[in-house]
Amino acid sequence: MLKESVIEIHRNINLPIAAAIGLPNALYTSDQGFIDDRDKVMAPSWACIGFVDDLPEPNFVFPVDFMGLPLLITRDNNNDIRVFHNVCSHRGMHLADVPCRTNGLVRCPYHSWTYQLDGQLRGTPHVGGFGVHEHDDFDKSASNLRAIRCEVWLGCVFVNLSGTADDFLHYVAPLTRQFDELCTLNERERFISNSNAGRTQLTVKSNWKLAVENYLESYHLPTVHPELNRISPLQEHFSLDYFDQGAGQGSSNYQRLNIDDVELPRLAGWPEEQMNKALYPTLYPNTLIGIHADHLFIMMLQPINKDETVEHVRISYVGEEALSDTYSGHHDAMLSNWSNVFSEDIFAVERMQKGRSSPGYTGGKFAPSMDEPTVHFHRWIAQRLLNAADMGDS
Repeated sequence: MLKESVIEIHRNINLPIAAAIGLPNALYTSDQGFIDDRDKVMAPSWACIGFVDDLPEPNFVFPVDFMGLPLLITRDNNNDIRVFHNVCSHRGMHLADVPCRTNGLVRCPYHSWTYQLDGQLRGTPHVGGFGVHEHDDFDKSASNLRAIRCEVWLGCVFVNLSGTADDFLHYVAPLTRQFDELCTLNERERFISNSNAGRTQLTVKSNWKLAVENYLESYHLPTVHPELNRISPLQEHFSLDYFDQGAGQGSSNYQRLNIDDVELPRLAGWPEEQMNKALYPTLYPNTLIGIHADHLFIMMLQPINKDETVEHVRISYVGEEALSDTYSGHHDAMLSNWSNVFSEDIFAVERMQKGRSSPGYTGGKFAPSMDEPTVHFHRWIAQRLLNAADMGDS
């Protein structure tokens, strides 16, 4: 994309909201737009690529296709999580292709070079000739797997592909401060993923950005989610404080799940007078969060191509007790309830994707009192494209 085009996009979206023009169709419908999203939007940010519970035990590896990039999450014998480019340093062979437990090594299926789960090259069979596995001119330490900067937060694995993003804790600090008003960091660490009845995924035929835009606002509740709107009506929703790397909404009328007069365990420090409060922020670029007194959900958006996205959902509960069979009915109901809500959104984002193919749509208009979070996201995208253009990446 030419720098002049990026400047125009940035200028148009940064007009006052009633006059602002949204991102152009090509950013949702073109192959180049998808590559730009990966290299200019995702790469300099902290993007979620998976979950800790994807690696259920030590010495485990989990391959990920991230927008065409083969990545590998590893969990070593000390339970340390790392991320690498999933390619052999010898001839670029794709290494692991399925999640699996290992003996502590990853072996290349081409020439059997082996790597420890910390990325160190360990075995180089016949590198010095048949039966000779060392060579004076070959430095193993210069051929380790290429590591990617990564962090674990709320059970999610995040990467910064470019290596240039702010420190992760600084990146998320404005969001965690909003969480702190309801529960401390120590309390949030009590959330435990229910790997048996707390996961689902949905495939959506749309660009990933439309899924973000839909999640950011509550304007669509009465139309798309009539049952949810009955329980938690639009007028009970509010915008969260905007911050550099995210935005979102919240509800003042969250209703805790009650089955046979039994409720799920909750965070003890959550203020009693705010028990019905819930926060639904998006941490840009691709992490959608729902935090409540009795559960946490995370949706990680995995962009497959320009018009297909997989939504990976995990639900966590408060402490080991909450995972017991006593609450199995609650787990099933919670997963079903949220799956229904997320499924209801599919038609909306898919039909918006279809609309992006029309020359009759040129960025759209915004409702000044309702679309502020969406405009915030568009401005965030535009700023990253402009940053890349300023560095000569257009």
